[in-house]
Amino acid sequence: MDHAEARRFAASWEQAWNDHDLDGLLDHFADDVVFTSPVAAQLLEERDGVLRGKPALRAYWSEGIRRIPDLHVEVVAVYLGVSTVVIQYRNQRGSLVSEVLVFDGPLVVQGHGTYLDDTPAIEREAR
Repeated sequence: MDHAEARRFAASWEQAWNDHDLDGLLDHFADDVVFTSPVAAQLLEERDGVLRGKPALRAYWSEGIRRIPDLHVEVVAVYLGVSTVVIQYRNQRGSLVSEVLVFDGPLVVQGHGTYLDDTPAIEREAR
């Protein structure tokens, strides 16, 4: 993946989030994706924050959209590494968040939601 491809991916990712298009989002992820998020640890029964597979990721994102109906993202920066893209974005609350996405070919096989400060993520979203 080069910088232009990473920017196109981030634009597609941003649009899918803002449309609340879970199928469009999940199209970018491998069936056996592993995704970690401190928010998932708070929203779901999987208290370790580790989601395994598309069905688990769909359940997490569905619950997030249900709880945060005004969910909106604005990409701030896109970073490119070796098989890795980091999308830094500002959410509807104005908080900075980064998604660290590891690719195998065109699909994300690992993802990590990371948050700027140490306030529990669900508390930030509830404000």
